[in-house]
Amino acid sequence: MLHYERLEHFEHESGLTGGGQMDVYIEPIEPSPELYVIGAGHVGLHLARLAHEVGFRVHVVDDREKFANLDRFPTAVEVVADEIPAWLARTPLPQHAYVVIVTRGHTNDLEALRALAPRDLRYLGLIGSRAKVARIYDALTADSVPGEYLKRVHAPIGLDIGAVTPQEIAVSILAELIAVKHGKIASRDAGELSMKWHNLKT
Repeated sequence: MLHYERLEHFEHESGLTGGGQMDVYIEPIEPSPELYVIGAGHVGLHLARLAHEVGFRVHVVDDREKFANLDRFPTAVEVVADEIPAWLARTPLPQHAYVVIVTRGHTNDLEALRALAPRDLRYLGLIGSRAKVARIYDALTADSVPGEYLKRVHAPIGLDIGAVTPQEIAVSILAELIAVKHGKIASRDAGELSMKWHNLKT
């Protein structure tokens, strides 16, 4: 908010009458959020479609050309068919980026999170059961990935709405992205992560 006061000498010189004070509210216009979908399977497909509808600029990355192509993702601004770790290693992502890891397997998820966890991103989420997330966290911790990196990850990904099908899971993920975008959900704090990680392992 900006505050202005109309000065008497200005009114006299300009011939204006009135005076007083004025508050001006300025709402910044943010660029369309960038969403990187790492994995072009069923969940990635439905998430990309839904996210485009609500204004995200969608980028899709997968190592399978039959999945990562413009026929399946016609509204994406970028579709990349490449080895995921290699692409992530050479590609800088903006700090305001939202990134979801929804690949087809444990190894790809692990390597993607290894590459992305150190980065300063608006959102980073990892799909998987609680047990799978715990195994990935244990592997990264054993490889000396700092715990403070992992506590920023939204995992298991998405809001808990009881989602089962790929379409429902995509809705739960998008709901969490929107909540982060509007400041309704912050990054996971250390206490929550520790409790969640403990629950995963017990």
